[in-house]
Amino acid sequence: MPRMGRIVLPNYPHHVVQRGHNRQVVFAAEQDYQRYISDLRELKDVFGVKVYAYCLMTNHVHLLLAPGEAVAGLGQLMKALAARATRYRNRLEGRTGTLWESRYKSSVVESDAYLLACCRYIELNPVRAHMVAEAVDYPWSSHRMRVTDQADSDWLDIDPCLGKRGQIYF
Repeated sequence: MPRMGRIVLPNYPHHVVQRGHNRQVVFAAEQDYQRYISDLRELKDVFGVKVYAYCLMTNHVHLLLAPGEAVAGLGQLMKALAARATRYRNRLEGRTGTLWESRYKSSVVESDAYLLACCRYIELNPVRAHMVAEAVDYPWSSHRMRVTDQADSDWLDIDPCLGKRGQIYF
């Protein structure tokens, strides 16, 4: 039986979650996180997808992404990100097989209020997990880029409802 197609709406944000297979560690070292963010930064332009927020946890990722008119860009971005991370981890560990648990999960963000709530949820993930006391202390999320003037933060997209860079919304 064929699997159900995803609901992807053009120009709407989507909350995307992808977990490590059997909840295994996906990001074990600083360079693992850096590589994923670098790939995300590169591939967002290739596939015409906006990145509003992200948080990389040790065994999963949360992304707030908006495809352009070509809705296929979202799936293509996620496929390319997953493939790159899998090849990298397999090469690093001398193994084969999947890194990710089944397909990524996604839900359409249909209102500005939900967009704000979703962004807060994503960026507060490490605080809720007791990894840091403040969201700004976690280096692998978009929060620090959003509220400070980091030199490399220009690639993060800012939805008008999220305010301007440097504004804290929670």
